[in-house]
Amino acid sequence: MWKTHWARWGAVLGFALGGFFDGILLHQILQWHHLLSLVPGIDDLRLQVLWDGWFHALMYLIALAGLIGLWRLHRQGAGDWGWPLVGAVLVGFGIWHVVDTLLSHWLLGIHRIRIDSPDPLAWDLLWLALFGIVPLLLGWRLGRRGGGPGMHGAAAMLVLGLLTSGAGAWALLPPAQTQFATVVFAPGAGPREVFAALDALDARLVWSDRAMGVVVVAVAPERRWGFYQHGAWLVSGAGAPAGCFNWSRA
Repeated sequence: MWKTHWARWGAVLGFALGGFFDGILLHQILQWHHLLSLVPGIDDLRLQVLWDGWFHALMYLIALAGLIGLWRLHRQGAGDWGWPLVGAVLVGFGIWHVVDTLLSHWLLGIHRIRIDSPDPLAWDLLWLALFGIVPLLLGWRLGRRGGGPGMHGAAAMLVLGLLTSGAGAWALLPPAQTQFATVVFAPGAGPREVFAALDALDARLVWSDRAMGVVVVAVAPERRWGFYQHGAWLVSGAGAPAGCFNWSRA
């Protein structure tokens, strides 16, 4: 089963979903760490958020590759769309967490699961066991079950596509306090530019870092897009693409 192309593409998709899971839960919801939290010289919150964005963009590309590979096999009438495919996705999900633990946590040391914990190794091992080893073993067992009843290929592709799109869309959601938005301005923007944007959009400053490169503002949701016209790179709750396009002009 694991020598087949469809199982490999399923694992690729699962790998991307593992990255989405970590990025959404740990970087955004729990905020236990950022991608480069422990890298010397990258202590600017603006850079931390930017690299988190690049990380999610990479996961989009990997997920897209997995979906395209599976779709091509579906068009050819190949693939087992039952439990073995679910197993392949779980294996990829587990591989992500094994690779992230070994490479990012222990070899490169760019972050840990909980960087504020007095015992970060315990958190690393717990996360590795729950979301790395367990999905790997479960996925491997499902993959060895062979065929059997499962979803039709088109239905399976639809479910996988919706799951991936949902993970990506979740990454764009604003925090629970929907009246607030976090705005990351491009380098060079100072207090004058920030306050000009606040005045233009009738927004209220809630918090800022020392350089005012990252600010939290109280602003109506429909006005958040306006920050991109005033030098913002990223605005929570306004969607990533516009921020990426604005960043490309720098």
